[in-house]
Amino acid sequence: MSRPSGAARTALVVGAGPAGLMAAEEMARAGLAVTVAEAMPSPARKLLMAGKSGLNLTMDRPLPDFLDGFGPGLPPAVAAAVAEFGPAEVAAWARGLGQEVFTGSTGRVFPVAMKASPLLRAWLRRLDGLGVALRTRWRWTGWDGGGLRFDTPDGPRTERPDATVLACGGASWRRLGSDGAWAGWIGTGVTPFAPANVGLRVDWSPHMSPLFGTPVKGAALHAGATTSRGEFVISERGLEGGGIYAIGRSVREGAELRLDLLPDLSSGEIRARLASAPARQSLSNRLRRNLGLDPARISLLNEFGRPLPGDLAPLLKALPVRHAGPRPLDEAISTAGGLSFEALHGLELKDRPGTFAAGEMLDWEAPTGGWLITASLATGRAAGRAAAARAGGAAPCG
Repeated sequence: MSRPSGAARTALVVGAGPAGLMAAEEMARAGLAVTVAEAMPSPARKLLMAGKSGLNLTMDRPLPDFLDGFGPGLPPAVAAAVAEFGPAEVAAWARGLGQEVFTGSTGRVFPVAMKASPLLRAWLRRLDGLGVALRTRWRWTGWDGGGLRFDTPDGPRTERPDATVLACGGASWRRLGSDGAWAGWIGTGVTPFAPANVGLRVDWSPHMSPLFGTPVKGAALHAGATTSRGEFVISERGLEGGGIYAIGRSVREGAELRLDLLPDLSSGEIRARLASAPARQSLSNRLRRNLGLDPARISLLNEFGRPLPGDLAPLLKALPVRHAGPRPLDEAISTAGGLSFEALHGLELKDRPGTFAAGEMLDWEAPTGGWLITASLATGRAAGRAAAARAGGAAPCG
């Protein structure tokens, strides 16, 4: 990527996920000649996988509420990027690619097409029109002095661009390209990876097998200071789903998980309802008829609460959940850990001026529900703009 006299300044993006493609667009709009190096045979595989169940781009929330949704400890550089490119901007960006969006009942924003592929195709066409060159099966293998070394279909290659954005992803869903291998050679501070937005392992007793695949609704999960009212699923391997993901960080950090099976009733109300049942009525019928518990919640009570005490109210309000920790890292939707912000000035690597980082390779985490994609797009945009400015490109419009 050497530059002849008078030629455009060059830029390199490593990784063709949402953060990398957004960085590439910003640098191309600034007048740089941009190459995107992607290790996989095609771009944005994780985005496409996420879109199979409906591409949740963002949340329709005011910016302060949206930022609060990330939870504690959001790095300032990520918060600043999202403040510049938040929910409203993400929705407008999708519309600009010809993909109208709608807001669901929970505030989640989706493309009307409910898939990632139409949006990605439109985005790649736009990038191609801006002169962005996409190189697939280019695997970054480390530094070569001031350059970046790649294994390519045509053999080893070293690139020495004027500006670089690393958007290599975290360490989840290895088969889609995010294997975290870059952490072994990046040469600066990396916080160990940990699974985020992932299910919990539970070794069920045999009586639970008829419940596998059953959603649990109407309960609340408590772990430390974190509470979730989201739905979750009893699976063969444990507990999964958005409600579990929301308390995952607290559980990972050691908080005990407790389940409130009747969050809309007080302990006193529970006792009164149980006491009003006929004396000859079975416990199962009392739980079902007087408290409205469904088979899934009754089964969880029996699984985690036996032997049952005489006073069931405290147990129904705070049922301790026995689990064996989170599912493996490669089964997580995303990861915590990654490139430490202590190794960065904003998004620029302290020990490699002109090299910036974006997306899930940075040490931050977020719940599902649009936060992950929004912040990946936002940090990609911020890194691309900063890299273009560092290389002397023109300021992008918009």
